[in-house]
Amino acid sequence: MLAVGVLAGLSVLSLLTYGYLSWDSLGLGPGETEATRTGLGEEPGAGAPSSQPHIIFILADDQGFRDVGYHGSEIRTPTLDKLAAEGVKLENYYVQPMCTPSRSQFITGKYQIHTGLQHSIIRPTQPNCLPLDNVTLPQKLKEVGYSTHMVGKWHLGFYRRECMPTQRGFDTFFGSLLGSGDYYTHFKCDSPGICGYDLYENDNAAWDHDNGIYSTQMYTQKVQQILASHNPRKPIFLYIAYQAVHSPLQAPGKYFEHYRSINNINRRRYAAMLACLDEAINNVTLALKKYGYYENSIIIYSSDNGGQPMAGGSNWPLRGSKGTYWEGGIRAVGFVHSPLLKNKGSVCKELVHITDWFPTLITLAEGQIDEDIQLDGYDIWETISEGRRSPRVDILHNIDPIYTKAKNGSWAAGYGIWNTAIQSAIRVNHWKLLTGNPGYSDWVPPQAFSNAGPNRWHNERVSWSAGKTVWLFNITADPYERVDLSARHPDVVKQLLRRLSQFNKTAVPVRYPPKDPRSNPKLNGGVWGPWFKEDEKKKKSDKSKGANKQKKNKNKKKAN
Repeated sequence: MLAVGVLAGLSVLSLLTYGYLSWDSLGLGPGETEATRTGLGEEPGAGAPSSQPHIIFILADDQGFRDVGYHGSEIRTPTLDKLAAEGVKLENYYVQPMCTPSRSQFITGKYQIHTGLQHSIIRPTQPNCLPLDNVTLPQKLKEVGYSTHMVGKWHLGFYRRECMPTQRGFDTFFGSLLGSGDYYTHFKCDSPGICGYDLYENDNAAWDHDNGIYSTQMYTQKVQQILASHNPRKPIFLYIAYQAVHSPLQAPGKYFEHYRSINNINRRRYAAMLACLDEAINNVTLALKKYGYYENSIIIYSSDNGGQPMAGGSNWPLRGSKGTYWEGGIRAVGFVHSPLLKNKGSVCKELVHITDWFPTLITLAEGQIDEDIQLDGYDIWETISEGRRSPRVDILHNIDPIYTKAKNGSWAAGYGIWNTAIQSAIRVNHWKLLTGNPGYSDWVPPQAFSNAGPNRWHNERVSWSAGKTVWLFNITADPYERVDLSARHPDVVKQLLRRLSQFNKTAVPVRYPPKDPRSNPKLNGGVWGPWFKEDEKKKKSDKSKGANKQKKNKNKKKAN
């Protein structure tokens, strides 16, 4: 009966979403919430309201640049369209090309080269996590009285207990530790025979919640519970990192209704997943209104990287895809929605990067940023809210010294300033420079009505002259990266190579350890979770010290 009730509730909210109803149609007057009208909010609302805003950061997974209604998508996203239209659309907004890098930069305000996570992602079997000496956003918010909660995908490492979300500043955590997994069973296989369960509540496997509920809906229900039980007069930070629309491509049947005409099966499934995500965000927004948070809230929406065309995503007309440093991998869907914005209903074309949320949100929360924290982000609230110029003039997209080297790269090609075999990308004002192997570089046209897949992309395929390892684009004039200007502007190339070299001098060593066989979930009750224990390490070091002592004694006896 409970499941039927939940489904009925979701159906009603689905009607609200797909009917394009305004918030006013819910019968809520200006500044009025369901809680104030019914008296639900009277008890938790005791005491003076906080001047600190409620912060709700929603991170979608693998959503392509085109995959939102207001960017021309055939996929309907009425909630996202409405929230963005009433807020500020970020149309010069950048993230990282993959999951872990974007998440680490959001939570620390630092580039990958300053955390050691500049190569790839954190794999489930690696003894690796966001370095423990990095202060996190939730830790800083807790210092100034915020209640901090995370729901969704972590993907910042878990090999030891100290790496877990609850040890990195979150009061509560409900979600997955890995980068992907089944949306219903929450199981993930990293390789044949290395499989385990991946759903957590705080520091323990959440077996009690294993009811076959689709993760997008399950996470939304958890958010509603948190909002219902918290006092809206006390500030809250909610980090909602949805699993959608990352593969595997799974969605409840009812969300396919509007997309039967899409012939490409991957695109059809992806569309259904995004429709469910859009409805979920509607439900979160309704809960913020119902329980008295909305009027003093800041809702930030972002994708973590570009879409993956082979898994249904679309970045058209941008070049490249997830995992690349072309615009299609790093230019993201993003907006801010808040009653506290001064310039509502506007578009921000100033340069904004995912590292900027760290100082921006701490400042909004009336927190302090320690002088010894070397941040790469900027406070961009006035840029977003008031339309002022961005303090940011450049972005280091990344320097990855261990990525596959470009065969023809050399110091000579980099004018003796930079080895162009190394994968790197940087943006300075209008200019963007790429070196090394920047990844899959085609433009993939919309796939909605084709099963042809890559065959249809040949007319957009790029063939570079042999030995090319440097590219230069004026992104403002050429956002689709169709005209390489590196030969025409060698002085600009040299300037950007020097800037890369300066950044590289501040880089810390790459953290990318080999996999640890102890990570196998079979050794941990069938669950992905912390496996590294300090006492084991101590015992090993004590053993090795003992062994060394014995060897020394033997050698002494021999010498005598």
